[in-house]
Amino acid sequence: MKSPIVPMVGGLALVLAACTPVESGEVASASAEVPAKSLAQLFDDYDAQQLELSPETRAYRGIRDDDYGTWDDPSDEAELRGQESLRATLAQMREGFDQAELSEQDRLSYRLFASMAKRSEALWPYRDYGYLFDQMNGAQSGYPAFLINIHRIDNLAHAEAYIERIARLGPLLDALQEDSAKRAANGITPPAWVYPYVISDIENLLAAGDDNAVLKDFAAKIAGLDEPDEAKLVLQDVATEMWNGMTRPAYERLLAEMKRQQAIAPSEDGVWRLPDGANYYKALLANYTTTELTADQIHDIGLREVDRIHGEMRRIMAQVGFEGSLKDFFEYTRTDVRFFYDTREAYLADAEMKLDAMEARLPEYFATLPKAPMVIKPVEAFREKSAGKAFYSSPAPDGSRPGTYYVNLFNLRDMSKNELEALAYHEGLPGHHLQRTIQTELGDVPPFRRFGGVTAYTEGWGLYSEELGKDMGFYTDPYSDFGRLGMELWRACRLVVDTGIHHKRWSREQAIQYLTDNTPNPDGDIRKAIERYIVYPGQATAYTIGKLKIMELRERARSELGNAFDIRGFHDAVLLSGPVPLDILEENVDGWIAAEKAGR
Repeated sequence: MKSPIVPMVGGLALVLAACTPVESGEVASASAEVPAKSLAQLFDDYDAQQLELSPETRAYRGIRDDDYGTWDDPSDEAELRGQESLRATLAQMREGFDQAELSEQDRLSYRLFASMAKRSEALWPYRDYGYLFDQMNGAQSGYPAFLINIHRIDNLAHAEAYIERIARLGPLLDALQEDSAKRAANGITPPAWVYPYVISDIENLLAAGDDNAVLKDFAAKIAGLDEPDEAKLVLQDVATEMWNGMTRPAYERLLAEMKRQQAIAPSEDGVWRLPDGANYYKALLANYTTTELTADQIHDIGLREVDRIHGEMRRIMAQVGFEGSLKDFFEYTRTDVRFFYDTREAYLADAEMKLDAMEARLPEYFATLPKAPMVIKPVEAFREKSAGKAFYSSPAPDGSRPGTYYVNLFNLRDMSKNELEALAYHEGLPGHHLQRTIQTELGDVPPFRRFGGVTAYTEGWGLYSEELGKDMGFYTDPYSDFGRLGMELWRACRLVVDTGIHHKRWSREQAIQYLTDNTPNPDGDIRKAIERYIVYPGQATAYTIGKLKIMELRERARSELGNAFDIRGFHDAVLLSGPVPLDILEENVDGWIAAEKAGR
């Protein structure tokens, strides 16, 4: 239920004392009868139920409705409503539709929904195992980032909704803090070293006072409104009042709780230490890779890939005339000043130049291209110390927000020139921006396919895109090609260290040492990566597993089709279904190969 809105001076509206986390509207229960006019309607109904539960998701999609000023309900009851909606839709689908009678596209949607529900159900017993506050996805920085990057202000009502979100952020943080304390009491807490990052994020916001990133963003956004200056001043004053009266005290309480948890947090890093941790990790690996590979099998694949890539790197060493061991070459490329930028502006300019050149070549390799534009942005200062190296945010489907490639330039010595191309191709074009924008623009598939994700597919595509850049004639500098191999090596090493930490009980220091010995990455890069894998168990294994499958399928298609192989057609076969589990991806490509043969 929304908090009461009362009139304020100048006709403004503002959330006052009754600010509590939003309670989302009711959704159909598992026993409710929903007439399925068509499979598409069933999926549309499911999407509507999920959207009703998540004003944040609606904002991501560019929907700015009466609940634009609210946050998702963080309660377990709300999470259960979402799961029951999924279960009910699955039951209705199975009871109401015979796969044999469906069209090919509907049959695929049927299977994808069932697969999604199966993965969700497998993780349901572990829904309280995630860390609410950590350096990667923590709420302490995630909500300010949401306001800055997602909440648009096009009119007075949007500005009032921003203020409402500021006011509601305090009670929301209190609710999450309470949940975090309960999880900690049950042994679900990140390792002790995580807390200084979380504490730093909070202290950065508090130390900035009224000049913090959220209030500065609000001021910048309302400056463009067609409103009198006096009204804008009132808006800013009210936003500041809500921050200081509602949100800042909640951050101060959260800071105290994080310091309390830090004092009792464990030193062990892997999720094996959690209750039923082995089965939790098994479920995570199955969810992220969409395979039945065991932790030991994934570990061994990683070791084999590391050996293969090291061999390719030695060939580049010979090409540039470097004398010494591979470790010596790693040390040279991670320390010599020639491989790093002096300014953020120089890094961003080169990234833009590489992406512009890539964009010009895309029609030669892709029959389907993204319509939405993409921008490159540095990670915001308040979270750049804790945030990851680079990441991507999809465009809004209504065109109100472009795709965004975020690059973390906090420490330029962690951002090698050698890796710039591969990183830009992975996050931007032809990587995540191309794939996820095409996915969003698939107007004839159900919303869960347009807006959902399968990590092995999505991240496998991103890693595949790095190598595709070489096939397209890029990486003309051998050191840049070495950087590409370095990033491929990085993902192969992830198979080793992720399973090492969470299955083989490696310490953070063991994992750091493995990356130091086997990759050219600088120490800061290595430490931040290992810390990511610790709080995000299993996710990092999806990249190489997905990429290996895409490469396997491409080589199969090239072998079977010979001179008739069309890379543009292959890419359509991969992309135009949207994200799918790897077994279904294989079926899709095999079907395309068969159709190509039949059409000869």
